[in-house]
Amino acid sequence: MNYFLLIVEIISGLTVITGVLSAFFIWIKRLVEGQKCQLRSDMLRTYYKHKNEKQIRQYEFENFIFMYKAYKALKGNSFIDEIYSVVTQWQIIT
Repeated sequence: MNYFLLIVEIISGLTVITGVLSAFFIWIKRLVEGQKCQLRSDMLRTYYKHKNEKQIRQYEFENFIFMYKAYKALKGNSFIDEIYSVVTQWQIIT
């Protein structure tokens, strides 16, 4: 009888732990998706701000590169690759 109660307690504990971990991983996934969205938005803002003159200030270019690397590290899709290839061809103003 004591073994049965022990098994029930272990299973109950594992169920609680599984629920907490599931909630944590869902939260992390939403956080990552939100960060990717913010990075993509910032990169597009920079692109559209300078696309007509095809010039970008050095600090903006460096920030764009950092954002692109972070976006790709978060497994961002290839949508932004085309924008990246265009921006890297612009004249950099110091």
